[in-house]
Amino acid sequence: MTLIKIGTRGSDLALWQANFVKSELQKLGCKVEINIIKTQGDKIQNLSFDKLEGKGFFTKEIEDALLSEAVDLAVHSHKDLETNQPEGLEVVAVSDRANPADILLIQKDAYDASKNLGLKEGAIVGTSSARRKALLTAFRPDAKIKDLRGNVPTRIDKLRQRNYDAIILAKAGVSRLEIDLSDFHVEVLKPQEFIPAPAQGVLGLQIRLNDEKTRAVVSKMNNPDVKSLINIERGVLNKLNGGCQLPLGVYAEKIDGKFEVWTALGQEDGSLRRLQSTFEKEEGAADSIITELKKKF
Repeated sequence: MTLIKIGTRGSDLALWQANFVKSELQKLGCKVEINIIKTQGDKIQNLSFDKLEGKGFFTKEIEDALLSEAVDLAVHSHKDLETNQPEGLEVVAVSDRANPADILLIQKDAYDASKNLGLKEGAIVGTSSARRKALLTAFRPDAKIKDLRGNVPTRIDKLRQRNYDAIILAKAGVSRLEIDLSDFHVEVLKPQEFIPAPAQGVLGLQIRLNDEKTRAVVSKMNNPDVKSLINIERGVLNKLNGGCQLPLGVYAEKIDGKFEVWTALGQEDGSLRRLQSTFEKEEGAADSIITELKKKF
């Protein structure tokens, strides 16, 4: 029986993801162990993402463990991965996609159905994502943005403590953890409008390039249709040389055999460049989007 050692962060969501992959691997006849690894992003809780140095601050330590053969498989939120893989590593499979939308959790006394996004005038909104800040500012310039760090339950607890009128989270993470949200109004933001991070809602399964034994099993979990979509999304991110600090949203769907792609890029002056594109095939789509974005500068 093949033994696969999974490396993961220790947050509730990361452990849900690792245990989900463990269950799928067990169905394929593997024995699986989970090793928890602390990353820079977990250790530094007092800075917003756009203030942290470099890229890959939720992944580097896990990738190092993979390279040193301490683990055989890294399970990541795909959106946290750098678009250029470290030498010797490869994302060999991507999962099915959970709902890619962002959600607003709004205090019930801060909800205003007559206003865009359901937020009352001048609402204090928690997020540390450069992308979410840029989109929120474009939709609701009156909103006051306040940094918010921590894992998903911690962020929701900070909302319960009334440090914010609302916070923005990924729907996939909240759904996976089955958190009771009955205290709040939940506003699901359409991904074609409030555009998610590239590969949001998708797990990336990363192995060593030369580990054929692990590849043979893990590659069976790959969803090729999802991979095509996120290749476009992450291709745009890669060509902009971006990481979590870049105020970029890219979301792709396959509709009637064509790729529909929505892109938003925050500008230094606080404005937002938006683009909707249609492509017959995956190849060249990211290059075309970059060309069009540059025309809008």
